[in-house]
Amino acid sequence: MKKILVSGKVEGIVLKSENPINFLGTVDKKTGIISDQNHDLYQKSLKDTVLVFPSGVGSSVGAYTIYSIKSNESAPLAMICKKADLTVATGCALANIPLITISDEEFALIKNEMKISFDTDSNLLDYS
Repeated sequence: MKKILVSGKVEGIVLKSENPINFLGTVDKKTGIISDQNHDLYQKSLKDTVLVFPSGVGSSVGAYTIYSIKSNESAPLAMICKKADLTVATGCALANIPLITISDEEFALIKNEMKISFDTDSNLLDYS
């Protein structure tokens, strides 16, 4: 764990993308489903996952999309990025979604559908 941006204690199943996510244009605000046909998570739901992705991209309005998916109970349990941009950090802070950054090496070791947990209070990150 490199940096804690929004603290929390989470356990869940990984949904990982190798591509940055534009929350404004890619994620359905009501369902939390990726709607961009060109994204590797196309038609996947973010709901109740631990979303792992390199970074966010696009408009700062994406922060409100993150808040909207939380309000619509379609949000991930937590987000893990290699680089947290202002949009993702702001959205997670508004929605109270735990957010951490990890190293390139940790990112490479985390695979889709693996169980992952982290606790920012004790600085523990566990994946198997």
